[in-house]
Amino acid sequence: MTVPSGTRPAGNGRLVTGVTWALLLSGLWLWGREAAEGPGGSSAPTTGDIAAVGRPLGAALPPARDPLPPVAPQRIEIPSLGISAPVVARGLDTTGAIEPPPYETPHTVGWFGAGTPPGAAGPALLVGHVDTDTRPAVFYGLSAARPGAEVRVTRTDGSVAAFTVDDVQVYPREHFDARKVYGAREAHRAELRLITCGGTFDRATGAYTANVVVSAYLTG
Repeated sequence: MTVPSGTRPAGNGRLVTGVTWALLLSGLWLWGREAAEGPGGSSAPTTGDIAAVGRPLGAALPPARDPLPPVAPQRIEIPSLGISAPVVARGLDTTGAIEPPPYETPHTVGWFGAGTPPGAAGPALLVGHVDTDTRPAVFYGLSAARPGAEVRVTRTDGSVAAFTVDDVQVYPREHFDARKVYGAREAHRAELRLITCGGTFDRATGAYTANVVVSAYLTG
């Protein structure tokens, strides 16, 4: 269920705010330690208020390939969702949250620049808005992603890291497990996390009630 465009209160509570962002900081700290110490179309649903997709039983997914050298991302494409957007590096704000792209550029994806570059060993973290006060944003249809879908990340050296989605989950803010979401699923593997808002929009808090997390791993 979604709130019609233009009826939501103004503010910056649409990505991942409050308690969720505090947990995110903890997750990023754990992720950073593991990385330093060793392997470690608008017809789609807007807010991710769907059952978690997970990995289908018996689904044949391609094998992971060896990680690539670390190179910053430049653009992301998810052909099955019609997503094609520039990627910009973002840092942490004063509250310890990853700064999402400005609302003035709602079709830009933010990459946690102090973390793992997409294609390198470890989990790379990309975030995007689901909507603005008036219209859908870059990750509006992210909750419609399915295991087996391809995600392509063009990097600043011209190389393209191809990922395969292997998991799609919706995490309520009250049960957000930062270690599970942001930690590596398999050691030595190049992984990707795509995150946006999910659930329903809570007018009282000015934030969504959940997060959509799409996980993928390097296959080409």
